[in-house]
Amino acid sequence: MTVVITIQEAESLIQRCMLHVGHTDEEARIISDHLIDCELRGLSFGGLPRALSVIDRIREQQIPRQPITVVRETAVSATLDGGEQVGYLVGLRATEIALKKARQSGIAVIGASKTWYTGMFSYYLEKVTNAGFVGMIAGSGGPKVAPHGGTEPRFSTNPIAFGFPSTDTPIIWDIGTASIMLGEVVLHKRLGTQLPEGRAFDAQGNPTRNPEEALKGAFTVWGGHKGSGLAMVVQLLGMLAGQAIDAPSLRDCGFFMVVIDPGLLIPPHEYQQTVAQFAQRLRETRPVDPASPVRVPFERSAAQRKARLEKGEIEVTKLVYEQLMQIANASSAIQT
Repeated sequence: MTVVITIQEAESLIQRCMLHVGHTDEEARIISDHLIDCELRGLSFGGLPRALSVIDRIREQQIPRQPITVVRETAVSATLDGGEQVGYLVGLRATEIALKKARQSGIAVIGASKTWYTGMFSYYLEKVTNAGFVGMIAGSGGPKVAPHGGTEPRFSTNPIAFGFPSTDTPIIWDIGTASIMLGEVVLHKRLGTQLPEGRAFDAQGNPTRNPEEALKGAFTVWGGHKGSGLAMVVQLLGMLAGQAIDAPSLRDCGFFMVVIDPGLLIPPHEYQQTVAQFAQRLRETRPVDPASPVRVPFERSAAQRKARLEKGEIEVTKLVYEQLMQIANASSAIQT
């Protein structure tokens, strides 16, 4: 069962909940902006339900937060200590530093660790491409995913994303290297529903559709041995950002970002025109099914966001909405 609420109500709800667990007004706004963008673009498991997961993690682990700091820096690079801050804050800081360095030097390489829940990488890459730059982000964390041929967790869900600026809609490709993302499994557990077939093993290595058992065991990797290899590469890039080999669950995730000014190689506007022309060639590809034309990554979610913004509403699972309202109301009661 779902409820329909306005975007403004959803933003306020998330912000009130984040204030309740110790974030500042500005931090709450940043987190809300990221989660609402997930909702608007159709990734609801990373939206309001993720707010509950953030609150659960803060309450359960009770790890003191420290300021986000730069621990190593050059003209083209920076290493960040995330201070155990939620990744929406760390990822945005990394993006801001990367853009500043790329404007000055043409390239930026940023690594961040000691963070968790870095969210939807296309959120950051949209900022990168809007600035006219090419970007790549890889993120890793604690073991959740079994390598191809195995049943024990060795990889995180390990998202990787690339963004390319265009004179039209940017091309942004953002995927996870697991067959199912952590947020989806947690949401299935919260709602009491089963996972799709073939997505997980229990702790004994048996296939399972039970989300609670899957969280104790391992998710399957996406793309067979090729996806497993990509997941391995992302894990290694996370280590380049400072992540430990066996990072604890929801701690010390690695966030690795590269931002490049196309002007280092060719005239920037010429490159953006080429990207737009190539995207159009992809759309014009003869489809297998005429009713399902070939799509360019990011365009559908951008169109969904536009439609939802015009409507001014989002649809939220009733249970998630009610739990967030309880937290938000408790926060209001404390403040009064």
